[in-house]
Amino acid sequence: MGIVVQDVSKRFGSFQAVDQVSLEIKSGSLVALLGPSGSGKSTLLRLISGLESPDSGRIFLTGEDATDRSVQDRNIGFVFQHYALFKHLTVRRNIAFGMDIRKMNAEKVKRRVDELLELVQLTGLGDRYPSQLSGGQRQRVALARALAVEPKVLLLDEPFGALDAKVRKDLRAWLRRLHDEVHVTTVFVTHDQEEAMEVSDEIVVMNKGKVEQIGTPADVYDHPASAFVMSFIGPVNVLPSSSRIFQNNGFDSAHPEMFLRPHDVLVETSPNGSTVAARVTRLIHLGWEIQAELTLDDGQVVSAHLTRDRFDELNLVPDQRVYVRPKDAKSFPLYYSI
Repeated sequence: MGIVVQDVSKRFGSFQAVDQVSLEIKSGSLVALLGPSGSGKSTLLRLISGLESPDSGRIFLTGEDATDRSVQDRNIGFVFQHYALFKHLTVRRNIAFGMDIRKMNAEKVKRRVDELLELVQLTGLGDRYPSQLSGGQRQRVALARALAVEPKVLLLDEPFGALDAKVRKDLRAWLRRLHDEVHVTTVFVTHDQEEAMEVSDEIVVMNKGKVEQIGTPADVYDHPASAFVMSFIGPVNVLPSSSRIFQNNGFDSAHPEMFLRPHDVLVETSPNGSTVAARVTRLIHLGWEIQAELTLDDGQVVSAHLTRDRFDELNLVPDQRVYVRPKDAKSFPLYYSI
């Protein structure tokens, strides 16, 4: 097992940042810690790295108890959101920094740096300084520096948070390809649901210092363990379980609210017995799909996501009368606001 966290807790004054968290991360996997601000994900990452010490519980790295080890003794690579590169050193010297501290053989250092420059697609840029690189290139240098000492575990704290959307999207795909090449056990923190879904093998969803659910991206999206998970991962409509849209279609719940994904809202232009009437209040063109904002006759507002083909088939326009029904819906005992 790559990383094992056993009943770990951490408090800062009156704030319980991590509350009896236990989880296992398989060796060689890429795992996302996902949650809103204040959920404990960055604190948990710092506890794994040794930058913070737990108040209770144990942390094991590659089968060995690392709870009381220093950062230097854990053989961990850490990448921060804002790169933390040395401005006065070239790209090559930045990547070599950890190896130089360990007084590794100069020829071995050179070979390793050349390998990493090729791996992170920066061949030919080794003599430049960080100020001469783009944000995406600087983040790749930071990753190469973290990998240079061949860490057992790679930790990334919101590594793409400071980048614009296009660069972030490109780097997500690049990180996935990089991981498939090096296979180092990797944990990254993000509050971006799409990022976690696209990159990771498993997602650890955190809320208020606790783990809500651990599973593959498909698991947590299709089979959320709680109202919080369903609300946080992907768009969702939250409606009273007494709404006719559910009653007409046999969705019965003892809980006061039902959760309905926009892509599970089926839209028709004619009633069929189980549908409920609605009015198109807004159409939002998102390129690859259309988001239709619909107002039911009881005043409830529902979002529906339609493919371009389905939208063209329906030929929807604002204020049009339509009829909707749910394809699927879920309910949970409690709903945690986010």
